[in-house]
Amino acid sequence: MNRPSKQDPNNVVIASNRKARHDYAVLDEVEAGIVLRGSEVKSLRLGQVRINEAYARENRGEMWLEGMHISPYSHATGFGSHVPDSARKLLLNRAEIARLSARMKQEHLTLVPLSLYFKEGRVKVLLALAKGRTRGDKRQTLAKESARRDIEVALGRQRKGR
Repeated sequence: MNRPSKQDPNNVVIASNRKARHDYAVLDEVEAGIVLRGSEVKSLRLGQVRINEAYARENRGEMWLEGMHISPYSHATGFGSHVPDSARKLLLNRAEIARLSARMKQEHLTLVPLSLYFKEGRVKVLLALAKGRTRGDKRQTLAKESARRDIEVALGRQRKGR
């Protein structure tokens, strides 16, 4: 899966959920579109969004993103405004929805957003099919990462002749 980068002008990252990779073991990633109102897009362009506590769930054959907070746009009032914490529909095809919901039910997995970004003018969300980690799993992951970094440092010093 091509992740959005800050260097690519077509892919502008709006928000990222860095803690998700710490709290969950990511098994699979999928990119989805998201249904938004105009005032929500304007708030996203200003970076006024939180996806830390968001998750996706399947309901009646549709996938919905819940727990994402998009702050109200300051210049939208009355009819043009939006509800900050409402569920937002994800744009996935039926086969993807069926595959993801089946894995979520069978393997007791969670669908969490990793990042929210603009891709060619459209808002996309990178979702991860993930399994929650326990404290021990988190410690093991940190220990492995630390050991990997130490090995890279040692190999780099060896290559430089130190």
